[in-house]
Amino acid sequence: MFNEREVYQLSIGAVCGLSWPSDRLVVQVLDDSTDPVIKEMVRIECERWAHKGVNITYQIRENRKGYKAGALKEGMKHGYVRECEYVAIFDADFQPDPDFLRRTIPFLVHNSDIALVQARWRFVNADECLMTRMQEMSLDYHFTVEQEVSSSVCAFFGFNGTAGVWRVSAVNEAGGWKDRTTVEDMDLAIRASLKGWKFVYLGDVQVKSELPSTFKAFRFQQHRWSCGPANLFRKMLMEIVRNKKVTIWKKIHVIYNFFLIRKIIAHIVTFTFYCLIIPATIFVPEVRIPKWGCVYIPTIITLLNSVGTPRSFHLLFFWILFENVMSLHRTKATLIGLLEAGRANEWVVTEKLGNALKMKSSSKSSAKKSFMRVWDRLNVTELGVAAFLFSCGWYDLAFGKDHFFIYLFFQGAAFFIVGIGYVGTIVPQS
Repeated sequence: MFNEREVYQLSIGAVCGLSWPSDRLVVQVLDDSTDPVIKEMVRIECERWAHKGVNITYQIRENRKGYKAGALKEGMKHGYVRECEYVAIFDADFQPDPDFLRRTIPFLVHNSDIALVQARWRFVNADECLMTRMQEMSLDYHFTVEQEVSSSVCAFFGFNGTAGVWRVSAVNEAGGWKDRTTVEDMDLAIRASLKGWKFVYLGDVQVKSELPSTFKAFRFQQHRWSCGPANLFRKMLMEIVRNKKVTIWKKIHVIYNFFLIRKIIAHIVTFTFYCLIIPATIFVPEVRIPKWGCVYIPTIITLLNSVGTPRSFHLLFFWILFENVMSLHRTKATLIGLLEAGRANEWVVTEKLGNALKMKSSSKSSAKKSFMRVWDRLNVTELGVAAFLFSCGWYDLAFGKDHFFIYLFFQGAAFFIVGIGYVGTIVPQS
């Protein structure tokens, strides 16, 4: 946890309500909060559950070194951990059902070669705004297709960092938690896989969680999720190549499919092709992009992405426009991770709003303060890309023959809307 005022009671209550023998369960609350008021609130909540008979411990650190990986590493150092065979991990906004352990632990008990059981995320605020619906579509595809297929075909996938159960011996054999990147979950999963451990994904075991509903929070999250894997690839490439415990085919899968295609090339190609190359060809009539490359294949890929969330099929058009906008940030983050530039290890905790009232009533304020709030919402980079796409669209409308201006105007409008800050939940400042 880190300053989780809105959700700490929900998550602590859910974990303390897990159906498991009380003498065989230890609940750790790893709190890195810097706000003393919130720290005291979390401590009191832990004491309240302790008085009810739950074996719960409240752990704090003097600093946030290593962020989440550092907190997990410290949590594993306590003496009572040596008596535990498994560790279930939940982020502050996750609320497991009471039967979570009864549905996941048997896979570890009866299969000694399995290190990780990963559950699926279920989103409690997916219908909050259009942006959360877009996120639901992307993440549902990730779980329904990517995680399911990877688990079935090669028993390997990236740990999602939460809503999973690890075998403690596998964690220790793999070297424990490392804070060299911002994706400590993926780092541990790859190292464990290189040791020969297998993973299982359970799509029918779902854990409630919260999607970031403000664009600022979502953008920081996507930076971490894009920059971290690229940075980890830079640091682990030769370790994977030199590994002798796994087959050459698994190495190819991890390097080519898991890292290069899904974590690096996908982000860069999406932005450069759809937001730079296609618009730029408008000014060079000698260059013609075949329809199969700019229409047919993208359409098929987009339709396939609706598999995970059939109820949002009608939002596919908005989803592809929004994903193209976010590919700008993902490309930037990927390059920062590959080059290990200034923000490579930046960790901004994703803001959770929980059950708090998100649309507060706005009080009257001066025109100057109102202007400042509008200015704070502006995203200059997106506005710049929007201007570029609009100019290309007008040029194509006047001189082009391929009708690219239809796409360019819509995509430019998407960048413009994000650029002026009218996306996600708007939380007025007091």
